[in-house]
Amino acid sequence: MNPAHLEFFQAHAHPLLLLFGLAVFPRITLLFVGGPFAALHWLGWVFAPHLLVAILATTHYWDTNPFLCVVAWFIAFAGTGGEGAGARRGMRWRRSRQRVDN
Repeated sequence: MNPAHLEFFQAHAHPLLLLFGLAVFPRITLLFVGGPFAALHWLGWVFAPHLLVAILATTHYWDTNPFLCVVAWFIAFAGTGGEGAGARRGMRWRRSRQRVDN
């Protein structure tokens, strides 16, 4: 059987470790596990890695494990929004810190 059509937990040697890595460290994990990427994959890797993980999960595993794909989309939206909010909060903290130092 083609590995792309296997269920996620059958297709990977350490699926729970891989899921944790994709949720918490998507860029690093995709570098080691992702395989060859096209130009659009690299753009996704740079700008929205959680969305890239959700898109790849949906294209490969929707037929065998739709629950995992839905969870990937929830993490993608929460992760992408959380990164933006954290970046804005960090910029506000730096600005207020500069004002205090001056």
